[in-house]
Order: sequence, then C-alpha cells, then structure tokens
Amino acid sequence: MKKEWMEPVVEVQEFAANEYVAACGDSGKVYKFVCDAGQYGHNYNVYYYDGSGQKKYIAKEDSWGGWGSQAQFSGYHPCNKTHEAESDSGFISGFIDDQSTRNDEATPVVIWTENGTNVHCTTRLDINTWETAKS
Repeated sequence: MKKEWMEPVVEVQEFAANEYVAACGDSGKVYKFVCDAGQYGHNYNVYYYDGSGQKKYIAKEDSWGGWGSQAQFSGYHPCNKTHEAESDSGFISGFIDDQSTRNDEATPVVIWTENGTNVHCTTRLDINTWETAKS
C-alpha cells in the first residue's frame, strides 16, 4: 500500500460568545458599568465555559491574539473606568484568575470585549442593577 502525502490543513475558529447576560427585549438599551473586577496592579486570565463545558480563554498570560493563540488578549487588569455598552454588544458570564497565584480563584464576572478590541470585567453580576444611558 503506497502512502500519499497530503498538504497540512489549518482550521481556524473565530471567537463567538455563547452566553449573553442581557435578557431578550433589552435591545437598544445602553448599560453603564465600571471595569472593576480584580485588584489594580495585578494581571488576570479571563475565561468562560462554552456550551460543551470547555474552558475558553479571552485573556491569558503569554498569549497574543495571533494565529494559533489560546486567547485573544495576553491578560486583563481593571481600568476602573465607566464604560457604556449596548445590551447586544456581547456580554459574557465568565471568571477571572489572578496570574500571580497558583490557585484558580474563579472569581465570577461579567465580561465585555468592546467589540473584540479590549477586555473589561465587572463583579456586579446582576445586569438589571446597572445604570442605563439613553440610547
């Protein structure tokens, strides 16, 4: 039996959030929240679990959003700024883990990626308590 060489194939998966915090019917609502999850001066890994129970990183130490990376961003730290985000802009229920410790603290957070350009997290998990802005 003769073996035949095949060119390697690379499969690339685009990040697609699977779990949204905003409730149906909130379309057009703009939420204000403070990016305050974690301690200033510390770096964190940010992750969530997809529908199949797999841990998916959004931000992870020593990662960069290039081809084949584990995460879109290399790490997260709180900016302590107030952000305004539309309800349908991709809020995700997830967790943060301090990169400077051995244990995974798995602190529950709401994650917002600012349309894939940055990572912001808050520990205020009930979106219904957030201040809203006029849309």
